[in-house]
Amino acid sequence: MIRVFTIGFTRKSAEEFFTQLREAGVRRILDVRLNNRSQLAGFAKRDDLRFFLRAVADIDYEHVTELAPTREMLDAFKKHGGEWDVYEQEFLELMARRRIESTVTTEMLSDSCLLCSEHLPEMCHRRLVLEYLEREWDHGMSVTHLV
Repeated sequence: MIRVFTIGFTRKSAEEFFTQLREAGVRRILDVRLNNRSQLAGFAKRDDLRFFLRAVADIDYEHVTELAPTREMLDAFKKHGGEWDVYEQEFLELMARRRIESTVTTEMLSDSCLLCSEHLPEMCHRRLVLEYLEREWDHGMSVTHLV
């Protein structure tokens, strides 16, 4: 059984964010954001986050863009008010085209946490990534959404 987590950094203080990760036993952050350098990301900006994760919680960091949506998909959904159902279907099709079940390994996911900006997982692609992998793989996953 693979133990994996997800977390969004918005609506969290740095203290809440790093405490949740440390207490859950997360060993690695898999950053699944397309853009991880935005000034709006605060403490979760790529280089700062890598430093804080190591210094505060001894957690590794990896940016995994193959698990992120395309710019066009994001813009259609976020900037142009697209429907979640359309975004979800397009993203699942993208995961299938990318064949992430062949490139993402169980070792990569084990005790890792998928990071995105969305506060809750219900309307976030990090949840969709794990649900897709659960359907494609033969072994089970224990998924915990840290909120």
